[in-house]
Amino acid sequence: MSAVRLLDELSHAPQQSEWLDTILKGDCVAALDRLPEKSIDVIFADPPYNLQLDGDLHRPDQSKVDAVDDDWDQFESFEAYDAFTRAWLLAARRVLKPNGTIWVIGSYHNIFRVGAKMQDLGFWILNDVVWRKTNPMPNFRGRRFQNAHETMIWATRDQKGKGYT
Repeated sequence: MSAVRLLDELSHAPQQSEWLDTILKGDCVAALDRLPEKSIDVIFADPPYNLQLDGDLHRPDQSKVDAVDDDWDQFESFEAYDAFTRAWLLAARRVLKPNGTIWVIGSYHNIFRVGAKMQDLGFWILNDVVWRKTNPMPNFRGRRFQNAHETMIWATRDQKGKGYT
C-alpha cells in the first residue's frame, strides 16, 4: 500500500494518479465534483458538527474552553445545515463505486440529521459503530451526561451494493 498524500486543492479534473490514496483538503462538494463518477471505493467523512454554541464555554475554574467556532461549522439554521449535508452527500454518492462504502462520523449534534438525510438520498445503512472516547471533553455545565462517544455510520451507495469495501 502506498503512503497517503495530502492535496490542498483540486482546481481541475485530475488524473486518477493525482487523487488516488490522497486526502483532498478543501471544499468537499467542489473537490468531489471534479472526480469521475463511480470512481471511489471508500469515503470517510467527518462533516461539521453544527455545534450551535451559544456563547463561550468555561471550565469550573472559569478558564475558557477552546471550542470549535470556525466558519466551516457555522450555519444560520438547521435547514441550512441540512442543505449543506444534502449537497455533500449527493456529491459523495455520485463518486462512490456501486460496491463502495461511506463512513460518516458525528456526535449527537449532527449524526441523526446526517443519517436521516443519507436514507432520504438512497444510501443503505449497514451498521452504526460506537467509538468510545478514552479522554472525552468534560461536562462543564453539568446539564447533560458526558459525551463520551461518537457514532459512525457505515453505508453503501444503495441497497444493491454487494461485496462492498
